Amino acid sequence: MSGLGFQLSVVDGNARRGQLTTAHGAAETPAFMAVGTAATVKGLTVEQVAASGTEIVLGNTYHLMLRPSAERIARLGGLHRFMNWHGPILTDSGGYQVMSLSALRKIDEKGVTFSSHIDGTKHALTPERAVEIQHLLDSNITMVLDECTPFPVEEDEAERSMERSMRWAARCKEAFTARDGYGLFGIVQGSVYPAQREASAKALTAIGFDGYAIGGLAVGEGQELMLSTLEATVPFLPLDRPRYLMGVGKPSDLVAAVLRGVDMFDCVLPTRSGRTGQAFTHRGTLNIRNSRHQDDPRPLDQDCACPTCGNYARAYLHHLFRNGEMLGPILLTGHNLHYYQSLMAGLRKAIESREILAFADTFTRTQAEGDIAPL
Repeated sequence: MSGLGFQLSVVDGNARRGQLTTAHGAAETPAFMAVGTAATVKGLTVEQVAASGTEIVLGNTYHLMLRPSAERIARLGGLHRFMNWHGPILTDSGGYQVMSLSALRKIDEKGVTFSSHIDGTKHALTPERAVEIQHLLDSNITMVLDECTPFPVEEDEAERSMERSMRWAARCKEAFTARDGYGLFGIVQGSVYPAQREASAKALTAIGFDGYAIGGLAVGEGQELMLSTLEATVPFLPLDRPRYLMGVGKPSDLVAAVLRGVDMFDCVLPTRSGRTGQAFTHRGTLNIRNSRHQDDPRPLDQDCACPTCGNYARAYLHHLFRNGEMLGPILLTGHNLHYYQSLMAGLRKAIESREILAFADTFTRTQAEGDIAPL
């Protein structure tokens, strides 16, 4: 398939520097996709999202099919026009959300039937319908419908789940309408079992996709097991196609995964944490609600160039959160997303200079230092 352009420019060890090209523009890789589940990156305007350095955002099939519906979004001109984001959009197929509805869903060979978490209405999501919904949304990158295997899981159950996901992937490929600037990604499953990850990667490669996602991780297995599973998976993915680690993660996860050859990421952490008072900085995380910040005139991160750090003191941000002011989560979310994008820009530059190992070492040491001392 050649609907999407993907060009690798530099490889440093296993780390890769490239560019993904879509009908709605390009994204430099390694890339962090801001999560806009319900057609919005929570707390930020699209102008603020773009100003953070974000080039590609993520929407979600499950949530958008329920409300406002894919058909309504299509009538209104597609997801780009609907949310006023004119850059690339990837849409998750809803497999992870369906997994989390274990008490409300039934999975069989045909697909998934589930009850809406909103109003209890019954819905069916098949591989074909998942692709149709994402086509209606006008998503640049469509994800296959998969069964996100929970953790922990017995090996035989993980194998059954993975094999069904591979059959669904083939059906998604059949249902997908290939066109310039649009693509379909397969999703590797197999839990934490290396043989299953290898089999899944080979099955997807045989079908042929525009990109390959690694799913079923960051579901409770911990970083060490996640990374060893990555190491057992990435070597079996095509060199000339983008690799997307779904739902990951913490800054240390991003750095470690880039070292292992991953090109794309998404995670709710920077936005969700921004709403709850947690800030990511070059020296690790801090909780702005803590009283140590109430008289502190310094920025969250003196090495950060975001508007929050350039214009607002820790004391003011502390005040906003203590008083429940909505501006607090907005400013902290903006900072967190900017930090994530700054980290990705640093990774890209380090790969270009073939200094990725030195970058990763400096990142780890600086993070371990912890927050600056209180006044």
